[in-house]
Amino acid sequence: MTTITQPPAITPILPVSDRLGETEEYYFSSKLREIAALRAQGRDILNLGIGSPDLPPAPQVIAALTASAGLPDAHGYQPYTGRPELRAAFASWYRRFFHVDLDPATELLPLMGSKEGIMHISMAFLNPGDEVLIPNPGYPTYRSATELAGGTVRTYDLNEDSGWLPDLDALSDQGLDRVKIMWVNYPHMPTGAAAPFDFFTRLVDFARHHRILVVNDNPYAFILTDRVQSLLSVPGAREVALELSSLSKAQNMAGWRVGVLAGAAAYLQTVLRFKSNMDSGMFLPVQQAATVALGLGQDWYDRLNATYRKRRTVALQIMDVLDCSYSHNQVGLFVWAKTPPGTDGYRTCDRALYDYDVFITPGGIFGSAGDNYVRISLCSPVEVLQQALIRLGGGAQVQTKSQDQ
Repeated sequence: MTTITQPPAITPILPVSDRLGETEEYYFSSKLREIAALRAQGRDILNLGIGSPDLPPAPQVIAALTASAGLPDAHGYQPYTGRPELRAAFASWYRRFFHVDLDPATELLPLMGSKEGIMHISMAFLNPGDEVLIPNPGYPTYRSATELAGGTVRTYDLNEDSGWLPDLDALSDQGLDRVKIMWVNYPHMPTGAAAPFDFFTRLVDFARHHRILVVNDNPYAFILTDRVQSLLSVPGAREVALELSSLSKAQNMAGWRVGVLAGAAAYLQTVLRFKSNMDSGMFLPVQQAATVALGLGQDWYDRLNATYRKRRTVALQIMDVLDCSYSHNQVGLFVWAKTPPGTDGYRTCDRALYDYDVFITPGGIFGSAGDNYVRISLCSPVEVLQQALIRLGGGAQVQTKSQDQ
């Protein structure tokens, strides 16, 4: 048997930078290591926590990737602003589904996933001490990007009674002179709330009045929604708003890292000044495959959502077994539910993981307003969700609650 010698522990010669501050490792990064360790001990952990689509991209998308990768001239550096055909495809996609006309040359900036866009926007527009409005609960990267850019986090609370929408009037009364950016995310992650169009109109008016740049992070627009929406469809939005979109969720291309920043040319040019110093352009075959993916028709999204509806049925049954309450009106790639009185999301999730080998996400990682909630991802086959249901004490025939709670 070969003996593996552990390398000696090294004490770094440099301290952690002040910029890193209180920013911790991303929750799922550390949690996946823990799950891997449990599996190495022989435990069969079912991972219902992370929104990484398990379904493949469309066959023609994969074919485009492989065909391009086989060409001898496909492997060099690419334009910092993306290939013209990719920008044109994004423009056509926005026009066809969102009814928004964008100039492909100046109002669309392809990204290596929309997550990098959050960092680029923060670095491009924030000075130390500038305040940023961040939803609670909300995507943790809004906070970490703000902190890394030297900004000051200012949370705004969302709650179930208000449909997980911010109270813009209450925010106005608080004084917003130092606020530079407001992050919104509708359809909302983690709660699954969809914003009515009149809210977007009020949001643009709010941003204009307070001279705040509003950024809508919009990766879930196509997942289990009745209609797709863009903040940029509001008249005058381009004066005060940007929007991030991604092919990770609705096109099943999470690992491909393809996103886009949409908005007025003046904003995008500023972001490009930062981005062009961080990377050297996306791999050409990925761009050409993404161009094909953006041309997929409504039938692609219909088939995708048919699969997610079946999965959501079982995910809601799991919430029933956990005695959690939920709304049937939520959209997106997850199911969000409130834990029963006397417990919270962390204890509920720890019990599921350590007693039943089922990993679900505690709502508290998205902010204190999520402490009494849990989240289940729909990125597992129905069979895996049913297995988790049985482990947690349910059966395949458990019925979901008949009304919103």
